[in-house]
Amino acid sequence: MHARFINSGIMASLNGAVVSDGLADGRVISGVGGQYNFVAMAHQLPSGRSLLMVRSVRGAGADAQSNIVGSYGHCTIPRHLRDLLITEYGIADLRSQTDAECVRRILRITDARFQEGLLAQAKAAGKIESDFQIPQAWKQNTPESLERWLQAARQKGLFPAFPLGTELTEQEIRLGGALKAIKAKAASTPRWRLLLKGLRAPAKVEGQLAEDLQRLGLTEPQGLEAKISRALLVEALGEGSR
Repeated sequence: MHARFINSGIMASLNGAVVSDGLADGRVISGVGGQYNFVAMAHQLPSGRSLLMVRSVRGAGADAQSNIVGSYGHCTIPRHLRDLLITEYGIADLRSQTDAECVRRILRITDARFQEGLLAQAKAAGKIESDFQIPQAWKQNTPESLERWLQAARQKGLFPAFPLGTELTEQEIRLGGALKAIKAKAASTPRWRLLLKGLRAPAKVEGQLAEDLQRLGLTEPQGLEAKISRALLVEALGEGSR
């Protein structure tokens, strides 16, 4: 039986353990459901495989943090049940591998901004050779590289925001993406820069952009906060149209 069990997690450690339901301080943030059972079954079946998907990074800009960690004080799936680990940067086949090989394979699918720090932790713990260096190809694991890789496919209409369909209009999808973008930018931008954006924003816009601002009640914003929101939204929608 070629069973494939696909689940998601929130963090993964360099030894292949995955965190899916709680934090190291005891807080429970998700029901574990039957994830452990599916993973265990994948190891019991002769040709079964477990696929665990973890976003390599959470947050953006200065607030970005790696979901791949050197070690963690809680796990849902222990290291002895490690199998296929997937991030946006690739797939690491960890089953039956040594800890050192797991470290190498997981670093290969880790965001480049955090690879050196994680490698240093692994070396300090004696989990990998002291002379191992991150290959240059692995350093291409960046959000910008992902956008370049996906651009050609998106131009062909692939990877839509809702591949199974949605009742949202095109405008609502567009605004949803822009609002997420400005939330991240507002969290990582100094307040004085936000103030300047609000003061320098164009007073008049036309076409689709004008319709989008009207939908959100920002055609003629009142107050500094609304003006800043309008400026960030104009910027985000402009970047999204390019």
